[in-house]
Amino acid sequence: METTENTPEYAPEHPARLSWTEHVPEVYKAMVRLDAAARKGVDPTLLELVKIRASQLNHCAYCLDMHTKDALAAGESVERIIQLSAWDESRHFYTERELAALELTEAVTVLTDGFVPDDVYERAAKQFEEAELAQLIAAITVINAWNRFAVSTRMVPGHYTPGQHQ
Repeated sequence: METTENTPEYAPEHPARLSWTEHVPEVYKAMVRLDAAARKGVDPTLLELVKIRASQLNHCAYCLDMHTKDALAAGESVERIIQLSAWDESRHFYTERELAALELTEAVTVLTDGFVPDDVYERAAKQFEEAELAQLIAAITVINAWNRFAVSTRMVPGHYTPGQHQ
């Protein structure tokens, strides 16, 4: 990136460690199929909020880039995306259903106690029918898997175009 007198000099972009999709194409194709199956029946706005929140927790810059761009392109507000990192203090930005999904996302993503707490699961179960809840858990699990591929291989954020992988 060229700099001028008024343009700040940014840090250099790090290279990806490897292109895992090229080395294990069958795994990548299976992940794409799993992702498509997991998203069925999940509200697209809710799905993007869940993907962004899990990606924040996992420090996945590549997926944050992708899912914030997809959410914005789908009409999500900048304000709600910004507030996601502090959703518990910004509850009034979200519906009860979204709050239950975000809480479940955190519990499934950060398994520090080795389980999803009963109260978290019960709040989600009150907001979602069993089939919807199963789909939501699948979607949360899949974004966590994508995060792990992207973080471990240091996929480079900033080059994604909304809808590129859909």
